[in-house]
Amino acid sequence: MPVLAPRRLRPLGAVAALATGALLLTACSAPSGDDSAAAQTEGGTHAVDHARGETAVPDDPQRVVVLEPVQLDTSVALGAIPVGTAVLSEETGVPAYLGDEAADIEMVGTVTEPSVERIAALEPDLILGTESRHSALYDQLSDVAPTVFMDTQADPWQDNVALVAEALGDEQGAEDLLADYEARCTEIADEYDTAGQTAQLVRPRDTRLTLYGPLSFAGSTLECAGFTTPEHDWEDISLDISPEQAREAEADLVLVTTADVDDPTTMPASIADNADAFGDLELVDFSFWITGVGPVGGMTVLDDLERILQEG
Repeated sequence: MPVLAPRRLRPLGAVAALATGALLLTACSAPSGDDSAAAQTEGGTHAVDHARGETAVPDDPQRVVVLEPVQLDTSVALGAIPVGTAVLSEETGVPAYLGDEAADIEMVGTVTEPSVERIAALEPDLILGTESRHSALYDQLSDVAPTVFMDTQADPWQDNVALVAEALGDEQGAEDLLADYEARCTEIADEYDTAGQTAQLVRPRDTRLTLYGPLSFAGSTLECAGFTTPEHDWEDISLDISPEQAREAEADLVLVTTADVDDPTTMPASIADNADAFGDLELVDFSFWITGVGPVGGMTVLDDLERILQEG
């Protein structure tokens, strides 16, 4: 099944043309309680309730800057290609799974350290960020453009998708995308009879292994597809264990993230040496199983999961 196609009615070519064209800006008074700069737009505005209160944002923003993976993914899925984005690593850049349309988005620093100067240079008409990561920058960003903050990246990702879509003025588009995702989950669960099976995603780090729980992006997608996550005392969305505790990742399907799924040597020795404790053991692509948070990433993960189930 193909990756989700953008659902925004405006063609992407028109987005690019409008983004590079000059906008005649007119000041618009912010609603009561709005801490941001007044929304400036040629068209109308709508109020969005978010982590910092209520902000008036353009009904049809053309120059959006995003600071979180879920905001980038959702914007691309809706056909509203941002002019700027923070990334997890400027060396690896914008995740390749988002396709060619996203490849040339200007980087404005990392997710944890975005640059206000680089953001301002893009002359955005809307900025999307996160209270848990970018709280100290809110006032500066609001001086640049209307700014909407999610509470935290650890919230259920579908809720954050809905907030991004509301800010972009395309709530119905997000509902349609998430409905497609749910339908794809059901299709996989039914076809491969996953009910009653357990699955665990493991992310190797330098000195530890991170197990992802049912509230994480990957964990919730596995559960959406019918799997059950083994029980642990989850620390929010995940749990760190030492390599010596690798057998605690036991499940019928154990998925281990890597930057190169074709290189078996990237499987950590702590996991490979305990292979007898696991059912099916597979390497999966870090770029979308961990960082692909959003509708496009969700469908990409489900496609990859179906490949694994087919081959198994």
